[in-house]
Amino acid sequence: MMELVIKGHDFIYETESVCRIFIGPEKIVTVKEKSENSERYLLAEVEKTPQETKIYLELSMNGKKENLSGEIRAEEASDEECERRIGVGAYRLFSKILETTPPWGALTGIRPVKIARKLKEEGLSDGEIISFFCDKYLVSEKKAKLLLETERRETAIIKQSTKESFSLYIGIPFCPTRCKYCSFVSHSIERAKKLIPDYVDALLREIKYTGEIAKRLGLRLETVYVGGGTPTTLSAKELERIMREVDTSFDMSAVKEFTVEAGRPDTVTLEKLETIKSCGADRISINPQTMNDKILELIGRKHTSRQMLEGYELARKVGFRSINTDVIAGLPEESVESFENTMDVLTSLRPENITVHTLSIKRSADFSENGGELFLNGGRIAAKMLDVAKPKLESAGYGPYYLYRQKNTLGSLENVGFSLDGYEGMYNVYIMDETHTVFSVGAGGSTKLKDPWSDRIERIFNYKFPYEYIEGFDEILSRKRKAEEFLNEASKQRGTDFRGKL
Repeated sequence: MMELVIKGHDFIYETESVCRIFIGPEKIVTVKEKSENSERYLLAEVEKTPQETKIYLELSMNGKKENLSGEIRAEEASDEECERRIGVGAYRLFSKILETTPPWGALTGIRPVKIARKLKEEGLSDGEIISFFCDKYLVSEKKAKLLLETERRETAIIKQSTKESFSLYIGIPFCPTRCKYCSFVSHSIERAKKLIPDYVDALLREIKYTGEIAKRLGLRLETVYVGGGTPTTLSAKELERIMREVDTSFDMSAVKEFTVEAGRPDTVTLEKLETIKSCGADRISINPQTMNDKILELIGRKHTSRQMLEGYELARKVGFRSINTDVIAGLPEESVESFENTMDVLTSLRPENITVHTLSIKRSADFSENGGELFLNGGRIAAKMLDVAKPKLESAGYGPYYLYRQKNTLGSLENVGFSLDGYEGMYNVYIMDETHTVFSVGAGGSTKLKDPWSDRIERIFNYKFPYEYIEGFDEILSRKRKAEEFLNEASKQRGTDFRGKL
């Protein structure tokens, strides 16, 4: 456990986020005064005077203690600048004691590409943007350049969205088994099979209701994404019912991309793939995570690398326009050499998308007493894996098109989607950039309403678990009505609807 001692300010969230770059999901307790015998703490103190703001930081851990201090002139001491100085200072102290420098520096947050895009819109050159990240947040030049590469391809996709555009996410929270690293709302089929018929029935009703809202508002559907869990845990008939309801309930004439996750190769059959394709999906995801069978068994995925190859070949046979494959850097006990082999196999297959995730540790219970050291070592290995992945993918013709980061990720590293030119996953960009409204249906769904004339966003949450979703379904429909109210109000304030009509 680490104590976070906060004095003279309320920048708790950002300071804690920088701590987690180095200690992951270790428990952090925020206090105003350090415990008498505490040997593991970060003290962050701010003192303001009319002339200046003084910052003092002190870090104690692993039997070592370091501190630093600084002053900011009153005219420069905005809350944003004070928060940044605290974050950068904390990063420097952790780096010194732990002798490691994570490449994203003190930059926190899920969407760093949005920062790069904003800076470009403000007129900064590529060189100035790189300097911004490197100088102000200690980001490595390599990662800053990655942001710019990704931003260029993301922006081209974002420009295709209009004020009336929206996307649809359909959640299927069931899996054959639960992977040990998983944080999504999903249930193994053995435990939840009896819920599936009622769940599908409720889901069909929510899809229909959401379609009615979209039609009344005059919105235009751009992308559809069926995710989970593992949607292909369902039968071909159940998948067909869901996808036919989407086709009936929404105007599909403008849809540019329709994705279904078939993430677990052990759920892939020819019948399911043919059903998915015949119902309009043109993009599918088949995810090995690793091509090392020993690691697959260790992480709880009950399939083999051979099954992944067989599933991939079936998808090619059926004729999907685009196939994505996911891999994870930093899986327990996987070596850099094993990860490199996975990348070699995947690039030889030539899927249109390859998404490289970094393992995110969700629960401190996953750690032993040496959890902090395991987190740091895992980050070092994961960083080497990413250093292998990017040049291999680039030499095979893939480029980065979307990027995001998560809390408690090994090495504070990133997740990046790579694609061949023209095969970028549009939904991934829209959801990560928060480009337009995304209606989400199903258990655990989070509808994200975007005012198309501003950056204002409002969320509507569905019940988290399938049994709650089924039992509380009427409440879910009631919550969905707020979407219509929000978007109508946004249009009234501008004196126009989404299509530019008065």
